[in-house]
Amino acid sequence: MDRSVAQGVLLSFLAYFAYALSDAAVKLLEGGIHPFQSAFFGGVFGLAAIPFVLRPGERLFHAFATTNRKLWLLRALMAVTGALGSITAFTHLSMAEAFCLLFLLPAFVTLLSLVFLKESIGWRRWAAVVVGFAGVLVVLRPGFRELNIGHLGAVVGGFSGAVTIVLMRALGGRERRISLYGAGLAGLIVVAGVLMLPEFRWPNAVQWLWLAGYGLLAAVANVLIIAASAKAPASLVAPPQYSQMIWAIILGYLVFHDRLDWPMAVGTALIVASGLLTLLREKKRVPVAAAAPAIHPQ
Repeated sequence: MDRSVAQGVLLSFLAYFAYALSDAAVKLLEGGIHPFQSAFFGGVFGLAAIPFVLRPGERLFHAFATTNRKLWLLRALMAVTGALGSITAFTHLSMAEAFCLLFLLPAFVTLLSLVFLKESIGWRRWAAVVVGFAGVLVVLRPGFRELNIGHLGAVVGGFSGAVTIVLMRALGGRERRISLYGAGLAGLIVVAGVLMLPEFRWPNAVQWLWLAGYGLLAAVANVLIIAASAKAPASLVAPPQYSQMIWAIILGYLVFHDRLDWPMAVGTALIVASGLLTLLREKKRVPVAAAAPAIHPQ
């Protein structure tokens, strides 16, 4: 591995660490702010990354320019559902459990690619999907524990991220990076902004701190992913996302006093193995730099 590629991999690890800190920040709000409001401010603070997303010769209006308006709008909607799903998950679940379910994203990508892109799915990728969903059953233990809205939120977040990836594949190389990023921000700011109005409460000083941490750290993570993707291929930039699970366990233990039981550990191992196998088997890849802010695995 040459020096540039090694730097790219290191930057991707730093990016996913920033994402984990962003998720910890939104969890620290602990329901004090409505998810619509958190998503809105996540989009507002995400504007800080725009100067780093713009390529030479591009202008701000290119964030709203697109080759396919319907898919651009769907991308914006997925940014909203993804953010709301992940915020809900981190608010009601431990960080490790939330990430565990969010990491169903690769399995969802496989299924959506089969249905909408008519991709050929080999037995190894099917095996990865089965292993991933088996891991989810181990984690959730249906019939043996009470499930809550956080579990639904995590699944919605992972599914929304998967739809975003499939949309990027459908658009191919025709869409500007700033357009994909701008669609995500527009969805969060406009849709979440309207939905938050009935229950809007002005944040106090501490809540402003966590909201800023949530949005700005996600923006920093996006910039780092862009820098990593410029130095290393996507096949090396994507796998480090699973390091978020390590950070989730550490932050969960130190900050939120979470405990990781054996079923959770086994289920997590199965889901991570499923995701890594899917990444290794995929032949068509999408630049990770185009991922939406505040949607991760994003």
